Amino acid sequence: MVDSERRDALSARSVAELIPAAEAGGVKYLFFWGHQKPGPGYLSQWWLAAFTVDGTVYATAEHYMMAEKARLFGDAETAEAIVAASHPSEAKDLGRRVRGFDDDAWRDARVAIVVKGNEAKFGQHEELREYLVGTRNRVLVEASPLDRVWGIGLAADDPRAERPAEWRGLNLLGFALMTVRDSLGSDLPRE
Repeated sequence: MVDSERRDALSARSVAELIPAAEAGGVKYLFFWGHQKPGPGYLSQWWLAAFTVDGTVYATAEHYMMAEKARLFGDAETAEAIVAASHPSEAKDLGRRVRGFDDDAWRDARVAIVVKGNEAKFGQHEELREYLVGTRNRVLVEASPLDRVWGIGLAADDPRAERPAEWRGLNLLGFALMTVRDSLGSDLPRE
């Protein structure tokens, strides 16, 4: 793989942008899913690492994303309940019940919201930031067989996981984290 193709793969922010670089070969992936193990688990929206944005403390990036979803649609009551939720699964469940939800508006805002929350999460925890920035030569892939929006809709051990053209999902979380990585690690050279 030539350097320009590697740069193309690492700067991709959609599956469509990634496919040509992947087909040229040599793309390295970091598959993650789950939030129990240090290292790859840090990349999970459910990793417990409290952070503050605009004076509000969020237990996880999932709490932030769901609270911002509620705020986007003017549902302050649900946003407060999400922030107070004791577990990310509870925050996610509350996020599914946001009043006034509009799918088109959410689709337009969701990635920027996840990027902002993860910039705070990784920016406020040095160990997490170092891990994320240390992945700079890999395409980040949420290998969730259950999620076709934020993940690829495939498990890491599925042979199709190495072929973006065969992914069943959008990998929005992986691409959002690559944006955060570029932002937080912009002072470091790529290898």
